[in-house]
Amino acid sequence: MSTIMTRILGRSGIEVSALGMGCWAIGGPFWSGTTPHGWGEVDDNESIRAVHAALEMGVTFFDTANVYGAGHSERVLAKAFTGKRDQVVIATKFNAVFDETTRQVTGSDATPEGIRKACEASLRRLETEYIDLYQFHDNGYPADKAEPVRDTLEQLLAEKKIRAYGWSTDFPKSAEFFAQGEHCSTIQAELNVLDDNAAIVAVCEKENLALINRGPLAMGLLTGKYVAGVRPSADDVRGEKSPEWMKYFKNGVPSETYSAKINTVREVLTSGGRTLAQGALGWLWTRSPKTIPIPGFRTVKQVEENAKALDFGPLSQDQYMEIEKILDRSQ
Repeated sequence: MSTIMTRILGRSGIEVSALGMGCWAIGGPFWSGTTPHGWGEVDDNESIRAVHAALEMGVTFFDTANVYGAGHSERVLAKAFTGKRDQVVIATKFNAVFDETTRQVTGSDATPEGIRKACEASLRRLETEYIDLYQFHDNGYPADKAEPVRDTLEQLLAEKKIRAYGWSTDFPKSAEFFAQGEHCSTIQAELNVLDDNAAIVAVCEKENLALINRGPLAMGLLTGKYVAGVRPSADDVRGEKSPEWMKYFKNGVPSETYSAKINTVREVLTSGGRTLAQGALGWLWTRSPKTIPIPGFRTVKQVEENAKALDFGPLSQDQYMEIEKILDRSQ
C-alpha cells in the first residue's frame, strides 16, 4: 500500500486505495418490468479476472449493492475474493427488494427489519462475516424519516456485522443528517468533472466523511468510447429504454450537451499522457482530499486503464483551475 495513493474512509479510519472499483456492471442485467437497470450481459470469468487485475494493481476498495444483477454482483465478488478477504474492503448497499430468479426489482424496504434481512442476505452472498461499509441506497429518501435507518446501522455496527456506514445520496440535508450518527463515515454521491456538487463536497469536508464518487466517468461518456455509431445495448441502463433519471444518454445516444462539455476540456484532461478517463479521475482527486472515485468495469482492459490513473495521480492545481475556468465554475 505504501506506493499506492490512499484515502481514509472518513471517521472509520479504514484505509483504502484512492481509486475503488464500482461493481454495478459485473452484476449483469436486471430490470423493473421492461426498464433495464444493468449494463448488459457479462462474462463472470472475465469479471473475476478483472477484479484480480485490480488487486494486482493496488486497488483494495470494491463497491457493490445487493440489487446489482439482483444479487449476482455480490456472488461474483465472493468468488473473486476467495482466499483474499483480508486484502479487500467491501462496500455494499441495501434498500431494494428483488427476485434473484427473475432478476426483477419488486420494491424497497428501509424498515429496521428490512435492513437486517438485507444485511444477512448480503453477508451470505458475499460469503463474509462482516461488511466493511454498508450504505443506504435510496437517494431521495426524506432525511426527516431516516433516523430509524441510521439507528439500525449503528446497531449493526455494535453487533460487528458492519464496520462503517453511509448514505448514497446527492442531497446535502440527507448527508448532514446521517453525519450526526457517530459511525457514519461516507457519503456516496454523483460527482465528475462535468457535474460538480459543491454542497456535498462541503458537508463531507466539514464532517470528516469520505466522498465516494459514483458516475466518475459520466456513465462511460468520459471514456471516449461512445463516438458516432457506438451505442449501448437494449438491456443496458444507458440504452434506448433507459430510466428517466439517465441524463448522460437519451434514447441510447450520448447527450449532446455533455458531449460538448467534454470537447471543451478534453485537451487539459489528456495532457501529460493521460487518457480521457485517467484525466477525469485525476480531476476528482484534485477536487477534494475526501474523494474516492469508483469507475465501473466489465473487462480487464477497463480495469487496467482506470487503475493506471493512480500512477498519474491528481491533476495539478493549474490544470484543475483551467478546467474550472473553461466550464465557468471558477470564482
